[in-house]
Amino acid sequence: MSSCLFLILLSASFPPPAWAVSKEIVQLQTQVEQLQQQMTLMQQSFNERMGVMKNLVEQNTDAMHKLSASLATLQASIDKSQTDRTGQVDQISGQIQSLNDTMDELKARLAKVSKQLEDMQSAQQSMASQQSQAQQQAQAMAQAPPPEVLYNNGLRDYNGGKNDLAVQEFTDYLKFYPNTDLAGNAYFYLAEIQYKQGNYKDAVKNYDLVLQNFASGNKAAAAQLKKGFALIELGQQEDGAQELRHVVARYPRSNEATQARERLRKLGAPSATKRTQ
Repeated sequence: MSSCLFLILLSASFPPPAWAVSKEIVQLQTQVEQLQQQMTLMQQSFNERMGVMKNLVEQNTDAMHKLSASLATLQASIDKSQTDRTGQVDQISGQIQSLNDTMDELKARLAKVSKQLEDMQSAQQSMASQQSQAQQQAQAMAQAPPPEVLYNNGLRDYNGGKNDLAVQEFTDYLKFYPNTDLAGNAYFYLAEIQYKQGNYKDAVKNYDLVLQNFASGNKAAAAQLKKGFALIELGQQEDGAQELRHVVARYPRSNEATQARERLRKLGAPSATKRTQ
């Protein structure tokens, strides 16, 4: 009973607006609790998301570490490949250089062998040509008249003024019998015909052949005398006079020496070479 009475008194002591205030407080408290619940839910959600993000970060970090390791391994492999390739390139370059050197050596050997083959071929052709010429000469010799007949025919035609026939016969004599004693005479008569025809230059050449190859022959003095005359006719008076002096010095009592002195006198040249003091 006392409790009921207390409650009645207590209720009577508060004015009616206090209920409204209490109601608002209750509502505020309710809202606060709701906000707290929402904050708790948001905190839980944030924590969960942070955990997921942390997990993702950790996974990404692990992936980056693995990727870095892979890149390092790949770089090392690339470096090793480049090093090996450089070594291979150097080795291949050395092999190529060696092949080039070998090729150059082979080319030099081939050129040498080719030159030897060309020389052998040239020698063979030369031998074949010489053999052919020898055969032709042998055949011609077999068909040629005897040397005495051919020379005498040439001399007969020369003395008879048949210069063309004489030239042909003396030329044939020298062709078939170039090393006989009468070959010097054949050269001399050819030079005489050329001298008479005014062909002094060719005459000098044939006179020289007599003097060079048949110096001990019976036409040497006459050849030197007529060589001197031919040089004078060519305008080479000093050289011609020198040849005439040689005739006088070598054959002093010959008819050729007399002719040489007479020609030197007409030239106004001394008949003897001046001695140096």
